[in-house]
Amino acid sequence: MLSVSADGPGRPVVGSDADGDVSGSSPSARLLPVGLSTRVRVPASSANLGPGFDCLGMALGIYDEVIVETVPAGVALEVEGEGAEDVPRDDSHLVVRALRRGLAHAGLRAPGLTLRCVNRIPHSRGLGSSAAAAVSGLAAASGLISAAGLGSGLSHDELVQLSSEFEGHPDNAAASVLGSAVVTWTESADGVASYHAHRLTVHPDICATVFVPDTESSTSFTRGLLPDAVPRADAVFNLSRSALAVVALTADPRALMAASQDRLHQPYRATAMAPTSGLVTALRARGHAATVSGAGPTVLVLGTSPVPADVRQLAQGLGFDARSVAVAGGVEISVG
Repeated sequence: MLSVSADGPGRPVVGSDADGDVSGSSPSARLLPVGLSTRVRVPASSANLGPGFDCLGMALGIYDEVIVETVPAGVALEVEGEGAEDVPRDDSHLVVRALRRGLAHAGLRAPGLTLRCVNRIPHSRGLGSSAAAAVSGLAAASGLISAAGLGSGLSHDELVQLSSEFEGHPDNAAASVLGSAVVTWTESADGVASYHAHRLTVHPDICATVFVPDTESSTSFTRGLLPDAVPRADAVFNLSRSALAVVALTADPRALMAASQDRLHQPYRATAMAPTSGLVTALRARGHAATVSGAGPTVLVLGTSPVPADVRQLAQGLGFDARSVAVAGGVEISVG
């Protein structure tokens, strides 16, 4: 196989609906040939990292994989692993929608598609499974563009923009695209959102542990628990901790405990996720920089040494499965 970069030239965006899906191929879209294939590997992600609500994220070494081939007609979808019994097997599948969005962005369309999705990222647990699916489809589109000999595919900026359109927040999506940790921000002009991300190089001593429960969580529900306004003191507190988080992640991991404190979102969600909140409190009392991963219910711990066995046993007793995970690189795309 020939490995290709996600970097590539910018292209004009063609028409799409509000969530980034394509409502129909442009009449002028170029048809890809049958027989192209690509494979993509996309990491999980954790958003917020404590104080960085909607603006800090990190890629974690749990991966979804997708293999795509262009065929004469139709869509055939095979799914195994996490969520396999719950996801659709037709055009409404998020990976398919994102793939077609990526092709349409480049002025292309596929005659038909077969997809094999191997899901390892737990669904609805705060580990960016939806963002990873969007990135998977767009990265597959990028691979097909390259396989067709039409350039090097979609750029990192395009992948961040297009994948963020599906959920409106780039923290998870950008982490899965770029890898490592990211700082993200959104700009708006004439009602159109432009999503941006800067990749941070995580200090080599930092390691991650995720504590994943069996229960699921709804991001829309937990976001609805947040107030429209917060005290100025809490806003200043989180600004200082978010700035410190960049220092802790890149230069001084000794600051991780202070840098992972939050007053902006976790306290308001605590009663709705009592086991998660209880585990965060217990871990922090033992000196571990624990935060809610995204909207939960998974808990993330960042540190410079593995979480000890007694802490893992404590978490297991509360219904959480502890996993040591690498700080991951970004999306991988191969063709051939």
